[in-house]
Amino acid sequence: MTKLKKIAVLGIMVLAISLFSTVAFAAVADNAPAEVAADVTGRTVDSVRQERVETGKTFGTIAKEAGNLEQFKAQILQAKKEVLAQKVAEGTMTQEKADEIIAALEQQQAVCDGTGSTKIGREMGAGFGGMNGNGKGQGQGQGNSNGQGLGQGQGGVGRGRA
Repeated sequence: MTKLKKIAVLGIMVLAISLFSTVAFAAVADNAPAEVAADVTGRTVDSVRQERVETGKTFGTIAKEAGNLEQFKAQILQAKKEVLAQKVAEGTMTQEKADEIIAALEQQQAVCDGTGSTKIGREMGAGFGGMNGNGKGQGQGQGNSNGQGLGQGQGGVGRGRA
């Protein structure tokens, strides 16, 4: 193998590992509200997701109706703190910014009624709630004669609710 090919293969491997780590981390953060709602209500994740789809209720409302809103809020706050700690550890956020967001989260949770109306953490660059929605977009792709192609698409980002 030539030196250039080795460097290219190494670069692709690093990129693949980076993308997998980011996707795995996003999946954990993204699933937190459903998992917490299931935990505090004694139900399965699938059943609380199904109720959310069928009724439009937030996971917080589902927890509130089960009499467990405070427990839900505490667990969600802990999950968000873990996301922020990870961002600080990765160097994508300063500790000062994380502390500012945590203070705002705690203040907003004091008035949180489970409906998602406070949009806790979304306006401060924390990255909460941006992946639990429906995104739609159109893509265009071009291929070569051997059936391989690259496509590009633009889609909207879904807005999630806790």
